[in-house]
Amino acid sequence: MNIKLNGNNIESNSLFLMDLVLEKGFDPASLVAEVNQEVIRQEAWKSLSLKDGDSIELLSFVGGG
Repeated sequence: MNIKLNGNNIESNSLFLMDLVLEKGFDPASLVAEVNQEVIRQEAWKSLSLKDGDSIELLSFVGGG
């Protein structure tokens, strides 16, 4: 399926948001996910089905001072 990930069009076989996060090598513990402009709670990532054309933003926060 074709999706937009962080502004880039990609091809993915991931069926669920968590699958995509792991496929791309991200650490789920340090991410916030937005699918089609809606923030998705981490508890829902394993059950949130991805669809062709979805727009996904994966954001990580880094502390500093």
